Amino acid sequence: MSDLPPRRGWTVFTEEIPAEVMLDMPPDLAKRTVNFLVSLALEVGGATDAGDDPPGDPMDDLGVRYSFQIEGEPVIFEYVVLREIREIRIPALVWFR
Repeated sequence: MSDLPPRRGWTVFTEEIPAEVMLDMPPDLAKRTVNFLVSLALEVGGATDAGDDPPGDPMDDLGVRYSFQIEGEPVIFEYVVLREIREIRIPALVWFR
């Protein structure tokens, strides 16, 4: 048995402006967006832990920043993969009204 603590899962952190955009959304769209982001954190984490590319369109050559549109929803966002703290961060989110 290992003395190392178990690795924690991946989380999602939404910065202030994207969070404000989600608060302005209709409640059902905001809930779908939050649920999508939580699921995405798990998917990104699984891909990253396996050494695969995370989903979305790469926005840099470092494999850190990606863009993604939620299929069927008027929402596009950018996310940053923070491997060392096992988190994805949402610095930008656009809701097309």
